[in-house]
Amino acid sequence: MELRFDVYAKIRKPVAEVFDAVYNPKKLSGYFATGGASGPLDEGKTVTWDFHDFPGAFPVHVKQVIMNQKIVFEWANNEGTNCRVEMNFEALDKHSTLVKISESGWKKEDQKSLDASYGNCMGWTQMLCCLKVYVEDGKNLREFFF
Repeated sequence: MELRFDVYAKIRKPVAEVFDAVYNPKKLSGYFATGGASGPLDEGKTVTWDFHDFPGAFPVHVKQVIMNQKIVFEWANNEGTNCRVEMNFEALDKHSTLVKISESGWKKEDQKSLDASYGNCMGWTQMLCCLKVYVEDGKNLREFFF
C-alpha cells in the first residue's frame, strides 16, 4: 500500500490567474511560503520554500510544468525519500478554476509515515484555502492559521 491523498478546491478566478499565484514566487510568498519562495516553478529547476511557521528551507524539485494546467514536483518526506506532488488546474469556465493537488510517495506503512502524510494533507488543504482567499480577496489567510 502506498500512502497518497487528493484535495481540491474551486476558485472563482480564471485559470491563468490561479496558476500564476502558485507559479510566481512573489505571489506564492504572499499566502503560502510566507518566509519566501526562491524562484518560479520552472521545469527542471530546484527552488526553496520557507515558511515562518515551519523553520528551514524546503527544496522543491520541479519535474513538469504545463502552463495553466499542471505543476509536478518532488520534495523530501520524513522517511528521507521524496514525495511527489501533482497540482492540476482545470478551467471550469472563463471565471473559475478547479485546483486538484495529490501527494504520494511514502514507502513505509508505519505510524510516523501515516502521521506525516496526514500532516501534509492538512497542509495542502490549508494551502488551497489560502490560495482561494488570496486570489479572490487579496488577503493572507495563512497568518491566521498559526
